[in-house]
Amino acid sequence: MDNQKIISPCISICKTDYNTGYCYGCARTNKEKIIWKDERTSNQWKKENINKLIQRMTGWQLDAFNESYQHKIKTGISIFKKNQIKK
Repeated sequence: MDNQKIISPCISICKTDYNTGYCYGCARTNKEKIIWKDERTSNQWKKENINKLIQRMTGWQLDAFNESYQHKIKTGISIFKKNQIKK
């Protein structure tokens, strides 16, 4: 069993687009967010979901997600949340 922790794709910009149903920050649906929080969800599903999320994004959204998600993986906190703490 793969015990490596997969970091949640949430980058602290939690607002759902009315038309698509996707979060502006991470491109997840509300159902996907619930699945992520379930401790029984496999790392394989999480990895596949992250790939699916990235395919949903384009342009500035993808750029912002990649930068903030990589920052979160390295530091444990998204860029947005880091900036909120500084204020």
